[in-house]
Amino acid sequence: WQKREISNFDYLMYLNTVAGRSYNDYMQYPVFPWVLADYHSETLNLTNPRTFRDLTKPMGAQTMERKCKFIQRYNEVENSEGDLSVQCHYCTHYSSAIIVASYLVRMEPFTKTFCSLQGGSFDVADRMFHSVRNTWESASRDNMSDVRELIPEFFYLPEFLTNMNDSELGCMQDGTVLGDVQLPPWSDGDPHKFILLHRQALESDYVSAHLHHWIDLIFGYKQHGSAAVEAVNTYHPYFYGDKMELNNIKDPLIKSTILGFISNFGQIPKQV
Repeated sequence: WQKREISNFDYLMYLNTVAGRSYNDYMQYPVFPWVLADYHSETLNLTNPRTFRDLTKPMGAQTMERKCKFIQRYNEVENSEGDLSVQCHYCTHYSSAIIVASYLVRMEPFTKTFCSLQGGSFDVADRMFHSVRNTWESASRDNMSDVRELIPEFFYLPEFLTNMNDSELGCMQDGTVLGDVQLPPWSDGDPHKFILLHRQALESDYVSAHLHHWIDLIFGYKQHGSAAVEAVNTYHPYFYGDKMELNNIKDPLIKSTILGFISNFGQIPKQV
């Protein structure tokens, strides 16, 4: 990878695999980064650094205001192991079964999976994945409970962006009927063009020069410990599945609570 003999996409897939992530497990699905911050321009300028997301920071620290709020949360909560109010920056995760299914909800078998996770029906339309720009703004700026990253399909599969099966996904409060995913202006409403440009962004010189910072956050030494605290990158202890000594927990209720938490909210990859 350092010699540019494999692509950024291939390297990220390799890292996901050795960290225990798999297409076969929604709870440990491959995780990919948001690489762009420009979802509003008519044309995409891949030579301008401002076009890109800050790969040195997790999604919770993409703006200074948001970063300060999460630091404040961390500093205000006393460390009380075993409680949902333990000291951490984030009580939600960047990758979970519901996040994966929500991205892929327009394709089977993910449509059925999403409904199953939602209790048998689609979510409220306004909360469904319907716009790439809105999802970026939610995860990077607007929603303190949303720090989601992306999945590999954003870089090779245009079909997941179209409502190919004409699923009745509901109607938003402003009257918009959900159908195909709303794409950035620079993709001209064409899912294939979006995937092409998005993949070009992933393989761009800027991302190639900065991707290792994101890898440190997700797969490397900034996952936990003092480096994670400094990077504003700590999550609820239950998310660190390989750090939880479940066999030592005798109380079946506590054990099932932890397993349910991990199942519903996600799991940190194994450190590479």
